[in-house]
Amino acid sequence: MAENQYVTFLLGNEKYCIDIENVAGISENVKVTKVPDAPYYLQGIMNLRGDVIPVINLKKRFNIEETTYSEDSKIILINIEDNSLGFLVDEANQVVKIDETDIDPTPEVIKRKGQDYISSIGKLGGELYIILAFEKILNHDETETVLNFKK
Repeated sequence: MAENQYVTFLLGNEKYCIDIENVAGISENVKVTKVPDAPYYLQGIMNLRGDVIPVINLKKRFNIEETTYSEDSKIILINIEDNSLGFLVDEANQVVKIDETDIDPTPEVIKRKGQDYISSIGKLGGELYIILAFEKILNHDETETVLNFKK
């Protein structure tokens, strides 16, 4: 039985995770600068070691009720098409191992809604974790639009 490692995070009270191999880093207490005329889900841009990184607000993208971000809020960094993108989350908790036998395919009812960014559902300690494919959260055109804000 193989185990995969995932970074877990919260959006509101819901638990999500992403394969650790897709995470370039996690930033905290980073100032995000708003950008005029940006798509609704683009929180803004941030400066990370001299690089301008677009930051996606996952709550807005997923139509989850907005709350005030706190000192627990984090930005999960991933690379898409050789570019870094940040994803704002309420908390990034820990790294967990989930056995392959405890990972179920995405239910059909979710697949039908066009949510192919939900790659599977993990079960760990009596809890369910929605496993996301961050590279699919934005379609190609949306990714291009967001990346244009860093220029």
